[in-house]
Amino acid sequence: MPETNFKKEIRLFDAVMLVAGTMIGSGIFIVSADIARQTGSAGYLLLVWLLTGLITMMGALSYGELAAMMPKAGGQYVFLREAYNPLLAFLYGWTLFMVIQTGTIAAVAVAFARFTGVLFPFFDEKNILLQFGAFKISTTQLLAIGCISLLTFINIKGVRYAKFIQNFFGSTKIIALFALILLGLAIGINVEVVKLNWENFWQAKQVVLNPDGTVQAIQTIGGMALISAIGVAMVGSLFSSDAWNNITFAGDEVVNPQKTIPLSLAIGTGLVTLLYLLTNVVYLLVLPLRGLQNGTTVLERGIQFATNDRVAVAVAEALGGEWALLAITVLIMVSTFGSDNGCILSGARVYYAIAKDGLFFKNMAKLNSQGVPANALIGQAIWASLLCLSGTYGNLLDYVVFAVLLFYILTIAGIFVLRKTQPHTPRPYKAFGYPFVPLLYIILCSAIEIILLIYKPEYTWAGLLIVGLGIPIYFVFKPQSKSN
Repeated sequence: MPETNFKKEIRLFDAVMLVAGTMIGSGIFIVSADIARQTGSAGYLLLVWLLTGLITMMGALSYGELAAMMPKAGGQYVFLREAYNPLLAFLYGWTLFMVIQTGTIAAVAVAFARFTGVLFPFFDEKNILLQFGAFKISTTQLLAIGCISLLTFINIKGVRYAKFIQNFFGSTKIIALFALILLGLAIGINVEVVKLNWENFWQAKQVVLNPDGTVQAIQTIGGMALISAIGVAMVGSLFSSDAWNNITFAGDEVVNPQKTIPLSLAIGTGLVTLLYLLTNVVYLLVLPLRGLQNGTTVLERGIQFATNDRVAVAVAEALGGEWALLAITVLIMVSTFGSDNGCILSGARVYYAIAKDGLFFKNMAKLNSQGVPANALIGQAIWASLLCLSGTYGNLLDYVVFAVLLFYILTIAGIFVLRKTQPHTPRPYKAFGYPFVPLLYIILCSAIEIILLIYKPEYTWAGLLIVGLGIPIYFVFKPQSKSN
């Protein structure tokens, strides 16, 4: 007989590894290149990462109140439903399933496959196995789908196995990142590079690219243009720091959730913020921030024009050639594999919660004999695999940046709403610095949203369209919810 309840298997260490291990994917190894092009100085590169870390930690410290109040499967979906209404909660869950979670799973799996190709050249995007007109299936895509399938299978076997994968790969990559930082500090400091980056520390020079990726202009920026550049640059760093809330999706499986979830959010986000800042310090000690697009060496290309934006790989080349490149490649493979496991584990719990409310496919509301939502895991894997084949996941993730931040703003605002509508509900943990910290989070994220609306409309309207498409879908499922 199928289990009727989740199994409480996730303890504090497991929860911290789910927070930190899911946050650290491939972004930290790549997105600093785009931030460097947007802001053009070492000081502003570090400022973007510092602001990202502070915003993430403020969100996590505030979010803990909701998680402690409602430690249920579904996390943010449940918070939005209780604070507002089922429609808004469904639109979040819909976007999560269509793009946010599944798109992330697909993108991270492809990143894993690409870096595997460094060790095993058979896995190459140019190695096409099947082609029908413009539609192609490469060995890289096939490996990405294999990665998703394997991790989904492990998760179906039970949360005990899934958390083992998360703990092993999460702790391994955290230790390896600290080792990379120590190695960079010990043998990687380039005095000339440090001098160059220090001289231009606060001199913001933005690189403007043509649609084909070539340099159109390099312009000095300040004032509102600089603030806007910082806001746009934070798109990459915020996504690299996202998924910190995934532990709340599995609230029913956490031991002592009222204490464990808020504590794991604080420890996990704080640890990742520290790692990200130190990693970027190492980048700036080893490579010049500014570079030439047509440079022939890693030092000439700098952080701005690292090949394929792979800043960590460029640092490895500068540090020690082949052995360092191999070490970085393995680290990124470990990082992406562990991050995908965390996304797969947690995302399925949201679809389970939506289905339990009668607003999604009924079969997703079932638990298997191991106490996990197997059907939701399988549905998630199928859609993520199709996104791998489509090749559009990267664009889709760009489109929903605005929507992701909007849902975070609404969720944190839900703290204020629920304090009025549910004043007597027990709050084992209360938002740190309430009302100032949650309010500051809302203000900062709203400022980024305004910047994106003005300067990157392609990041906003397309994303809102994806969210809006969920409205008619909601009314298709709504009669089913009433019959539950």
